[in-house]
This record gives sequence, C-alpha cells and structure tokens, in this order.
Amino acid sequence: MATVEPLLLAGEKILPGEQATIDVPVAQLHTHAELTMPVQVIRGKREGPRLFISAAIHGDELNGIEIIRRLQQNRALSRLRGTLITIPIVNVHGVINHSRYLPDRRDLNRSFPGSDRGSLANRLANLFMNEIVANATHGIDLHTGAIHRSNLPQLRINTDDPEAERLATAFGVPVVVHSDLRDGSLRQAASEMGVPMLLYEAGEALRFGELEIRAGVRGILNVMRELEMLPKSRARNREPFKPLVASSSSWVRAPESGVFRAFTQLGKQVKKGEMLGMVGSPFGENEVSVVAHTSGIIIGKTSLPLINEGDALFHIARFDLLKGVAASVEVFTEVLNEDNSDTPYDEPPII
Repeated sequence: MATVEPLLLAGEKILPGEQATIDVPVAQLHTHAELTMPVQVIRGKREGPRLFISAAIHGDELNGIEIIRRLQQNRALSRLRGTLITIPIVNVHGVINHSRYLPDRRDLNRSFPGSDRGSLANRLANLFMNEIVANATHGIDLHTGAIHRSNLPQLRINTDDPEAERLATAFGVPVVVHSDLRDGSLRQAASEMGVPMLLYEAGEALRFGELEIRAGVRGILNVMRELEMLPKSRARNREPFKPLVASSSSWVRAPESGVFRAFTQLGKQVKKGEMLGMVGSPFGENEVSVVAHTSGIIIGKTSLPLINEGDALFHIARFDLLKGVAASVEVFTEVLNEDNSDTPYDEPPII
C-alpha cells in the first residue's frame, strides 16, 4: 500500500483527514514581537487538488477576509476531497496599518516571486511562494477596488489559460475581464510554477460589502465543486452564471477638478457619448459633463465626490456582444440578495 505523503508547511506536517492552523513567521516588529501570517490547512481523507485562497495581499482590501471566514464555516467542507489552504491576511503589516502597502511603501503584488535577501516585500513574496503556492495545484486571490473605489463582482484571468477559463466559468459571476499577467504579480509567479489562478475583484477598500462577500463564497464553492473537491450541490437554481468575457476595459477620467456627482452605478450598461455625471465648483459654476468614451458595462467607479483632474471615475468593460450583459448582472444581483444558501448558519447579513 502506497504511503501518503504529509503536506509540509512551515515545518508542520498535515496528513489526510487532519486540519491545522499554522502561524507562519514573517518578520519581527520594532518591539521585537514576532509577526506571523495565519494559515489554515484542511485536508480531506481522500487525495485531490490542493487549492489555496488568499486575501489581503493589499492590506486595505478586506472583503476577502470575511469570505474566507464564511467559507471555513461551511458544512460542505466536512466532505472535502483534497486540500484547502486559506490565508485570510497575507499582508499582515498592511492590515494592521489599514494600508494597501507594506511599511516600505512597496506593493506586495508587484514583488513576486521575491527573494530571501531582498526588501521586506520580496521576502514576504518569496515566503508565500515557497510555503503556499509550492503546496498548491490551483489558487484564488481575493481583492477589492482601491480606496474610495468600488468594483462590480468580476474575475480577472488570462483567457489564454484554458484551466483558468474553465474555473472562471464555474465561479459564476457575470463579468470576466481578460487581464494580461503583470510582472511581479502573484498570478504571474504562480503561472510560471504551473498553478492556474483566478483573481476575484469585488467591492471597496476598507469596507465590507454583503453582496460581494456572498458572491465570493458562492464562487469559491462552485470552483471546488468543479474541481471535484466537493460534491455537486443539490440546491435548486444553482446553475452558475455563464460569464461574458470583456474584450477590453478602460477608465473614464475627470475632465477637471471639482465636486463630482455620479448619475450611473455599477453594473449599468452605457452608450458612447452618454452623460455619466457632472463636475463643477461648490457654487454650481463651470459645470462639465463626464461622458462615456465607449459603450459597455460599468464595472468600477469612484465613491469620492471630491476629485482632481485626471482622476479615474468610471471603469467601463467593452464586450463584442453587449446585448444581455446588463440583464445578467441584474439577475445575478437579485439572486444573491434573495439566496443565502451558501451561508448555512444563522447569522444576519452585514449592513
């Protein structure tokens, strides 16, 4: 009989049927206190894929922390096949300081694969690659929009990767955006190691969004079912939304500085030349229209009414076939608002 190899993470061994919470040493604080990255590993009794779920690579992007908390409490995990590795807070420094960045102002998601002798960001990236990605076969990285900017639930993938495309279809959000692999990103480094990844974007920095959290939990469970890590759901109306892939996307920027009033919202279909908002002085003088430069769907928008010339205001995704996208987004939102079946415990929604 073949010997089952233990999963080795930060020097700890986890065998099939076991679970462990591991504090992976990251660095010391100025006070000499040890700073650790919390990781939970759940191994099913049967071998299967090894999926990692990471959140808060940017320390002010918090929805993923709550997504992972709810995922961990889902009863379906009692029937897990394979291994689930969750890292709710990757950038511990950033979360402590409510900051996107590390203390040296470096962006962790531009520092992969890192090195063990570089900056703090490089060292943390190297640690993550060696301890997490090297132990995984697939990955999902959870993000939100930047500060004062909200994103419609969406996936960013490299559509040239058939495995990522298969999992994106299973995840079940209405919009998928093709995104080239960026130098220094976790997606690029994982891809070079042969680990396909999805990047989930939803909501706003430093805020929880109930709909975005529900969409994330549901999407991860759908991916786990697609990978046969979990049995298929018996719930009715559980066919995942078939995503429409945006051919490209771009931002509408502020024509001048002033007070901004938005007239459209996330998920809405807009036409080229349509007025999306107004910018003017506090006295209502010299008002200038903000106009859509292309037709598409609003997948991101600023939530800050005080803007400077050139600020990003609306993110528009373009589709080869636009018809039906807005309706799909609307139905998706209605279903999530009504159906909380992926949160099987008695807990009120976040308001």
